Amino acid sequence: MDMANDEKSENYRVTEAELRQFIERFERLDEEKKTIAEQQKEVMAEAKGRGYDTKVMRKIIALRKRDENDIAEEEAVLDMYKEALGM
Repeated sequence: MDMANDEKSENYRVTEAELRQFIERFERLDEEKKTIAEQQKEVMAEAKGRGYDTKVMRKIIALRKRDENDIAEEEAVLDMYKEALGM
C-alpha cells in the first residue's frame, strides 16, 4: 500500500469506531427507554389497582407538561364551543 491508502484506511477505522460508538450508545438508550416505559406501565397498573382513573391521570400528566397560557386559551375556546352547542 502507498502512503495515501494507509492514511485513508486509518481514517476509515477511526470513522468505523466512532460510528460503532454512536450506534451502541443509541442502543443502550433505547434499552433504557424500554425499561422506563415498562416502569411507567407498572405505575399506572398500580394506580388503577388502587381505584384511580388512569385515563384522567394521563390527561393531567399531559396538561402539566404544557404552558398555562396555552391551557387557558384552549379551555376558553372549548367553553365557547360548548356554549354554542348548548352544552
